Amino acid sequence: MVEQLFGSKTRVKLLSLFFNNPGRPFYVREITRKIDEQINSVRRELANLLSVGLVSSDGSNNRLYYEVNPKYEYYEQLRSIFTSMPAKSSDPVVKETREEDKIIKRLRSTGSISFAFLTGSFARDTRTNVDIFVVGDINKARLAKVVAEMEKEMGRELNYSALTPDEYQYRLSLNDRFITMVLEARKIVIIDGQEKPLAHSDVKFGEMLEVKTKRASGRGQFTQ
Repeated sequence: MVEQLFGSKTRVKLLSLFFNNPGRPFYVREITRKIDEQINSVRRELANLLSVGLVSSDGSNNRLYYEVNPKYEYYEQLRSIFTSMPAKSSDPVVKETREEDKIIKRLRSTGSISFAFLTGSFARDTRTNVDIFVVGDINKARLAKVVAEMEKEMGRELNYSALTPDEYQYRLSLNDRFITMVLEARKIVIIDGQEKPLAHSDVKFGEMLEVKTKRASGRGQFTQ
């Protein structure tokens, strides 16, 4: 049905991927793998979307990244279409392109999470090596297993930091350098509970935030 409206199966998959992961940039081969379409078809449709201003592109780390343009004239109308489709619909495209939903489900399986965001490689921010930041009462062994599964699927290493709410609040009160650095990085908030631990106001689900920050170093789990 949606495929008939938009004229191309690849285009529908691209739009679903972009609108269901707002603020999340993707490079061509990553897109090809996620939507399971031929690279030439993906490149052709990306060129079409670029030409009308629906997506934007930017080079980083010798790769060209693409993401939806929130300033596009009909952004809200199109986003409403693709985000309102039920995940259990007959069209598998919607379910397979809601990457953040899958990440949220996996993180929640580790315990009670009050706050979580994606940064680093997810937000194309080379100034921090933290990719996943979590605040909550969780099973850290389970979280390590979940991250390992994600690494295998994505084909890359993922660095993460997990703190209890008390640990987070204490280190925040001390203006902890590591916490400050991570909070100031570009981020995509995926879980924002009632405790609202972020110092920023009006943070919305899936919103990309960016301010100046210092570069961090290290690998694996971050608990500085």
